Order: sequence, then C-alpha cells, then structure tokens
Amino acid sequence: MKILKLTITILVLSGLFLVSHSCKNESKGTEVKTEQSKQGKEYTSAYICPMHCAGSGSDKAGECPVCGMDYEKNEKHNKESHAGHDH
Repeated sequence: MKILKLTITILVLSGLFLVSHSCKNESKGTEVKTEQSKQGKEYTSAYICPMHCAGSGSDKAGECPVCGMDYEKNEKHNKESHAGHDH
C-alpha cells in the first residue's frame, strides 16, 4: 500500500512540474510575438489609432481609415524614433 501511495504522489508531482514548465515556455513565446508585432506604423507613427488597426497611423492628427476613431498622439513617438542622438 505504501508503494502505491508513493507511486501516485510521484506521478502527481511530475505532472504538476510538466504543466508548470510548459506554461512558462508558452508565455515567453507570447511576449516575443507581442514585441515583434508592435513594430508597424500603427504603433510607431506620431498619431496612432487607439485600436492599432493594421495600416493605420499618421504624422498628422486625423482619424483611422479602418475603424473611424480619432487618432491619439503617440507619447512614445519622439522617444523611440529619436533615441541615440540629440537635436
């Protein structure tokens, strides 16, 4: 009976370890994909759509041609596009 309890305990702990390890790897992959997907014009323009519609973004205020929402000023625009040199 002791061997059965020990075997079940080992199997349960092994299963928990594998599930935990698997979830950590998946979340790392998601983070990388998210960072890579934020390189488009809809994230890097001076004015961006709040919904980040594909192909949206402009150097001037206006509205998104995809969803019609007003563009918002991209607070990160000057910091990202001019990093590494002074004006």
